[in-house]
Amino acid sequence: MQDFQRLLRFFKVIGDESRLRIVGLLATREHSVDELAAILQIRAPTVSHHLAKLRDLDLVAMRQEGNVHVYWLRGETLTDLSRDLLTREKMASLVDDLDSDRWERKVLRDFLVEDRLKEIPASRKKREVVLRWLAAKFESDRPYPEREVNAVIGRHHPDFATLRRELIGHGLLTRERGVYRRGT
Repeated sequence: MQDFQRLLRFFKVIGDESRLRIVGLLATREHSVDELAAILQIRAPTVSHHLAKLRDLDLVAMRQEGNVHVYWLRGETLTDLSRDLLTREKMASLVDDLDSDRWERKVLRDFLVEDRLKEIPASRKKREVVLRWLAAKFESDRPYPEREVNAVIGRHHPDFATLRRELIGHGLLTRERGVYRRGT
């Protein structure tokens, strides 16, 4: 949850257009508050406010040169954030606590009445959900003659030929010399 909060905080801060422009400008070189205000055409106190938010994330650093505050982008912070949080695995882990089967259960509720398939879904993704459900009706490591495959499928939908071909096409059933087996 700490990664989630850190990432959420980052996107909230960087999601402001002015702050994003400031980061872009600081990625090219150091700038003072007055320079940033002139370039962005916003007031210096507003720039200081945005810079404070960016400093809280450790995205920018500042040094004082007399009365002038000079800011630069801390590239290592972006690198660390990218390495630590902005990976495919980390993004996927943000939803680990959600029920990943929720959508599949909804699809099955939409297309099934009791144990009968109302229709074969036109959508490829929904059809794959239904086909996996149908493939589970077959025992693993058991050979099935075609008539038995047709009977199993026929209990759930009358178009057993189309569904049998789809199951084979998706690798959920295999066929060799007229004998069918449940795939992986």
